[in-house]
Amino acid sequence: MKFHAPLLEGVLIQRYKRFLADVRLSTGEIVLAHCANSGSMLSVKEPGSKVWLSPAADPLRKLRYTWELIEVNGAMVGINTGLPNRIVAEAIAAGEIPELTGYESLKREQKYGKNSRIDILLECPGRPPCYVEIKNVTMRRGFTPAHKAEFPDSVTVRGAKHLIEMTDMVKKGARAVIFYLVQRTDCSAFRVAGDIDPAYEKELREALAAGVEAIGYSCEITPGGITVARPLTLDLPV
Repeated sequence: MKFHAPLLEGVLIQRYKRFLADVRLSTGEIVLAHCANSGSMLSVKEPGSKVWLSPAADPLRKLRYTWELIEVNGAMVGINTGLPNRIVAEAIAAGEIPELTGYESLKREQKYGKNSRIDILLECPGRPPCYVEIKNVTMRRGFTPAHKAEFPDSVTVRGAKHLIEMTDMVKKGARAVIFYLVQRTDCSAFRVAGDIDPAYEKELREALAAGVEAIGYSCEITPGGITVARPLTLDLPV
């Protein structure tokens, strides 16, 4: 996935009200940017960090910039939660996710279950449909080899609900996959942050036992774009 325009480099002053961030550009100008991330952003919102913003494609948009990237301990991190579905869809279409190859059609944001939408639906004659739920992962609470990428960074009732819906799909004969996209360049392994959200960990444990699959990939990240890079070792609840 390539950004639609060259990104602007700056320094993070503060992130506040969940969706806003003040950034000092390299020109010295202080701008207000949209923060497309509703999570706590634990570990990826330190004031003084180098960040990159994308200019708005629509010149009439109220906020002229969107916060896209941050540098953390020398690693690049993508914080825009609006991008993972596109990143993964492009990787699947290019055959770069071996676990998700062999399907003829890829549809995004499809209604399913009781009242949900699946991020990606893969279909092919003669095969069960495959429901793919994508989770954006940015948190890493330390920089030793023992510190892994983690999800979630705050309580996610919605995430737990999706696991229940995906379990129901498996019981009906479909395939269901939870895809952890780690938008960081410094991680080789992933774990669930059960201390932050025990309910999510419980639902994931039950979903995996029921046949829901889990895969995780890291990303290559530059100011030019973000692409899926390599599979991660998963430390999952059992």
